[in-house]
Amino acid sequence: MSVLGSERPLAGRAALVTGASRGIGRAAAQRLLELGAEVATLQRGKGPGVSLPVDLGDAEAAERAVEEAVERLGRLDICVTSHGAMHREPALELSVEALRHVVEVNLVGSFVVSRAAARQFVAQGDGGRIVHVASMMSFHAGVNTLPYAASKGGLARMMQAQANEWAPLGIRVNAVAPGWVETELTQALRNDEERYAQILARIPVGRWAQPEDVAGAIAFLCLPDSEYLNGVLLPVDGGWLGR
Repeated sequence: MSVLGSERPLAGRAALVTGASRGIGRAAAQRLLELGAEVATLQRGKGPGVSLPVDLGDAEAAERAVEEAVERLGRLDICVTSHGAMHREPALELSVEALRHVVEVNLVGSFVVSRAAARQFVAQGDGGRIVHVASMMSFHAGVNTLPYAASKGGLARMMQAQANEWAPLGIRVNAVAPGWVETELTQALRNDEERYAQILARIPVGRWAQPEDVAGAIAFLCLPDSEYLNGVLLPVDGGWLGR
């Protein structure tokens, strides 16, 4: 059934969003709240809704935090993994420790959170939605960003593997791949006037994204209107990939 025209189509639903202290995660949590969902957020700082502090690079702590969120909300219907870590360094100088940290946060942390959510969906018996926040680097690697590119490429394949296995259980798993978004993560890049201009010139819509642009795509993947979407990696890039 379409929810077009409904102001609160997620009323009665419970959602979990990671990395919601700022940027895309915060915008996604706020959008789900606007659509009527009860929302719990997991991050180091404070997020909207029921905010639970946790280091998402610690797998055991992340799993416990999901369990606490479910206890606080009473159930779970939606899981959005939006947290992320970045490390910029030439690959020849990259340490194993730096690589491991980014992969632990971005890939392993997303796996642990989404697995815990999926187990809750199965226990409830009525399915659920998982949306991962991937990246343009799920399609192509950058320069001096090997850990991030490796983790986000892995996240895209993990999403598809989950979608294959969990669809028969009523769980739809998809991901958004944001392009160039004005967040704290890209501040250093935006401060480089030459590089900023080069990127902007390739974006057909003529601007960088705001976190709310990505939040809208995430919200769509949580709505009944996207019921038949599964295993999709959705670019939210203003046309960057098609240029």
